[in-house]
Amino acid sequence: MNPIQTHGILFETLQRLKIFADGKTLVDCELKTDPETIEAEFSALLTEFANKHFAPPNDQTKIPAAQPNLKAHIDSLWALLERKASAPATGSSLLALPEPFIVPGGRFNELYYWDSYFSALGLRLAGRMDLVLGIAKNFSSLIARFGFIPNGSRSYFLTRSQPPFFVCLLELIATDLGLAAIQPFLPSLEREYAFWMQPDRILAPGLHRYWGTPNTPREESYVEDFLLGEAHPELPNFYADRRAGAESGWDFSSRWNGIPTDPSTIRTTQIAPIDLNCLLYQLELKLGQWLGNTDYTKAAQARKKIILERLWDETAGWFFDFNVNGTHTQSWHLGAVFPLFFGIASQQQAEVLAANLEQKFLYGGGLITTLHFGDEQWDAPNGWAPLQWLAVRGLERYGFMELATKIRGRFTSHAEKVWQQTGKLMEKYDVVNLEQLAGGGEYPAQDGFGWTNGVLRDFLE
Repeated sequence: MNPIQTHGILFETLQRLKIFADGKTLVDCELKTDPETIEAEFSALLTEFANKHFAPPNDQTKIPAAQPNLKAHIDSLWALLERKASAPATGSSLLALPEPFIVPGGRFNELYYWDSYFSALGLRLAGRMDLVLGIAKNFSSLIARFGFIPNGSRSYFLTRSQPPFFVCLLELIATDLGLAAIQPFLPSLEREYAFWMQPDRILAPGLHRYWGTPNTPREESYVEDFLLGEAHPELPNFYADRRAGAESGWDFSSRWNGIPTDPSTIRTTQIAPIDLNCLLYQLELKLGQWLGNTDYTKAAQARKKIILERLWDETAGWFFDFNVNGTHTQSWHLGAVFPLFFGIASQQQAEVLAANLEQKFLYGGGLITTLHFGDEQWDAPNGWAPLQWLAVRGLERYGFMELATKIRGRFTSHAEKVWQQTGKLMEKYDVVNLEQLAGGGEYPAQDGFGWTNGVLRDFLE
């Protein structure tokens, strides 16, 4: 029997605060009241204390006015998701940003890295290139202050980044406004490249990984991480792998697990992801073109060669992540469409991959994220707007117009049906069971939703 003065949150709190003369005093105490009453009073005291000293974030959810069609609805949402430039705020975790920006929606009321790129797809079509430029300026400001673009504009995100889509955002700006418009951002882009080239991020020659420090529970998901880690004390790098998984944007997915069904076997830092290395290829390629620097161009060529040699499985007809032990992970997931989107795959590889994509991943509402059906939100049956868009554009690049049209049509139709039923666009969707209004995951489905709005606006165009 373990009485409450020897274990649990109350025990840990009293010991850490050194309420008694020494550690042995508490554990030798006898209870004056029954344990249930003590714990209830302790919880009530903490609740009163928290409500007195902490102001929860404002609920900025707004109901948009009714619109005649989905395109008009999406265009009306940008004003609701726009936030003003923010000065440093005493007592807040929010980071200052010099320009207005777009938040995803739902519970997410700060700037997010890779979300912003997909939001920009819709902003440009709605005539809001001012906001797209503002996002790029905010990214440059973050790089100037911290050396990289954090996961989001909160101080607790300064331990990690997200998939490096800054280069893609600049490509979007250059397409609409010309190369001169992106020249001021190129020094920032070079500095971001240096961040990703740090030795800790190299898994194998020419292949990079997501990284996680410190090796502690994530602040914004402390309890979830702590309880998982406490149950597996034999895993010394568990928290670092959780942080790296969050940096990937795929938080969380069976693709990071040694055993797909067991989240305690996460090993993100032991994997070189196909999508990350394709993004770094594009970063090197564009730096070489925009700066006229052949060193970057050579680095891109070398990375492309390694991706094709080490991440392509000829027998399976698929691009896989790369294990630290030199093998493929054998996790089938939509990261494999990145070599199509960036033009890395050969035409023959694209043909086989497209066939696998249609046969294995395509359902009534679009593409599932992995072939593993599980509880993690970046697994089947969930479908995510950014991955649908990358797949469609990648297939179009290689001439698979019929399949691209099928994917775009199914995802758009499903999202539009949910919108007609609920008035909302969701963060993710269950693309298998079309009666579900949204996909599940580690937290309730969020609406808003920045990258869904951007992708659907682009698809509808």
